[in-house]
Amino acid sequence: MVALGLVLVAGTVGYVLLGFAPLDAVYQTVTTISTVGFREVEPLDGVGQVFTIVLILAGVGAAFYAFGVLIETVIEGRINELLGRRRMERSIASLKDHVVICGWGRVGQAIAAEVIEAGRRLVVVEQDEARLVDIRHPAVIGDATEDAILRRAGIDSASALVAAVDSDAENSFITLSARAMCPGLFIVARSRGTDAEGKLQRAGADRVVNPQSIGGSRMAAFVLRPHVAEFVDVVMHERSLEFRLEEVAVTERSPIAGLTLRDSHLRDRTGALVLALRHPDGTFQTNPTPEVEISSGLVIIAIGTETELKALVALVAG
Repeated sequence: MVALGLVLVAGTVGYVLLGFAPLDAVYQTVTTISTVGFREVEPLDGVGQVFTIVLILAGVGAAFYAFGVLIETVIEGRINELLGRRRMERSIASLKDHVVICGWGRVGQAIAAEVIEAGRRLVVVEQDEARLVDIRHPAVIGDATEDAILRRAGIDSASALVAAVDSDAENSFITLSARAMCPGLFIVARSRGTDAEGKLQRAGADRVVNPQSIGGSRMAAFVLRPHVAEFVDVVMHERSLEFRLEEVAVTERSPIAGLTLRDSHLRDRTGALVLALRHPDGTFQTNPTPEVEISSGLVIIAIGTETELKALVALVAG
């Protein structure tokens, strides 16, 4: 439509320069482009004839293409699809600190349910459009191994990415691309085979998860320690128990940075119980003593009610 409009404007201006009145110039341009075969409004000299030939070649092509696309759009009902895609793109562009989930299979859908339960926003990337029927989350159709598709999913403003497609090779490519585009992005990759875990870590994944291995471990835990396993499941995934687990990162601006656990009075002021501390080098310190210093970079892992954990988050953040 833009090309057709430019041809109309160029034709009108050209005929005005050839001595046509403005209305006659518009009329001559429209009749020429539409090839209705009317006579010229004014006699044309050699320059006018050459200009008309060029106008016919450019105008007829632009008109046929514009009308062809318009008819196709109307017939196939693509207007709503295009408008919906534009709204989706604007919605994704407005997101910040969301989670990008690559792959909308059973694993991806389970991840999305947990992310939504935690109150986080997400964007799904899936190559098979049939899988996205009736999806209620922002989604991008395309190959997640392509940088342009990840850009459309808002990877630049995302806080985490999950590579959960069926192929270890594709998950490796997704991880490599995401790490190169966003060095600070937290990446979790799915692994189908044990030999792929090291490759995914070398590709840049912060965590590698093998669903089959985890599923086997959970089943064994139910056999060997059923009550412990069920308690952990309820705390982590269900809402039937009052207590929850939470992690809180300590920053340099935190009012408790530099204090000991005893001096911070976390338990007295929030009611939450500190189970462990994770140090910047990745090591855990379980059941920390009251004399342990809370330094920036530590991650506090605590258990408590929702109210207690919210108070803990607020206290650590100041």
